[in-house]
Amino acid sequence: QLGTAIGFLLPPVLVPNTPNDIDLMAHNIGIMFYGTAIVSTLLFFLTGVVFEEKPKYPPSHSQAVLQTKPPEDYSYKQSIINLFKNIPFILLLISYGIMTGAFYSVSTLLNQMIVTHYEGEEVNAGRIGLTLVVAGMVGSIICGLWLDYTKTYKQTTLIVYILSFIGLLVFTFTLDLGYLIVVFVTGGALGFFMTGYLPLGFEFAVEITYPESEGTSSGLLNASAQIFGIVFTLVQGKLTTDYSPRAGNIFLCAWIFVGIILTALIKSDLRRHNVNSGIMNLDVKAVSGDS
Repeated sequence: QLGTAIGFLLPPVLVPNTPNDIDLMAHNIGIMFYGTAIVSTLLFFLTGVVFEEKPKYPPSHSQAVLQTKPPEDYSYKQSIINLFKNIPFILLLISYGIMTGAFYSVSTLLNQMIVTHYEGEEVNAGRIGLTLVVAGMVGSIICGLWLDYTKTYKQTTLIVYILSFIGLLVFTFTLDLGYLIVVFVTGGALGFFMTGYLPLGFEFAVEITYPESEGTSSGLLNASAQIFGIVFTLVQGKLTTDYSPRAGNIFLCAWIFVGIILTALIKSDLRRHNVNSGIMNLDVKAVSGDS
């Protein structure tokens, strides 16, 4: 999320709007892309050098149980089939895709929406995007702590979904008031709840799909988010260009409302939590994964 925040802040600074000098704009875009490539390559090497295959000790009893199974018994194909037979996961897959896709769309088109109503405010549009993401980082941490404390996965997910819907409605109908400070506040509130939803969706998915691989369920959630994100960005961009930012945002509001209904229909079967709760009543000590 911090990287996304930097992605909002730096491009307007590195590539200022110079419509009368296309060569300078092309030069600035080149610097931005080469810089991104260098940072990405460095991260690639760091990942290979720093990360280990797995932690020395299993982080929970549910993970310790999974590590007792030999790797050759795992079938990626069968895991996919099992997940698509899991109705609660399918509902979460769609609702997660809707929420995250809407967030991707708003993030992508934020600059266009701001500049439509506040001409020449490209730098402030980047700052609003920064505010949106930083508030979302805080939201992610708070939602994660709340989830650890209460274990109310469905209730928390549904409440944050509803608050995101309300936040987008308020953002939509206050965007054209002519006060940038209002956009900063409503954008921050929107980011707080929409980004705060992201870890909730992953954790809820792991709970209702255990003992399936977390990598498989997370991969499917990400794929769903990308698909919805592409479609939403294209449609919202078309509506924003042909009509107004309000039309594009109302389109997203309608889909998020559908996501609220789907989330409410999810059966909350906390399989991983049940395994962990069962073992916590016993005197069990962590053992090395190599033992």
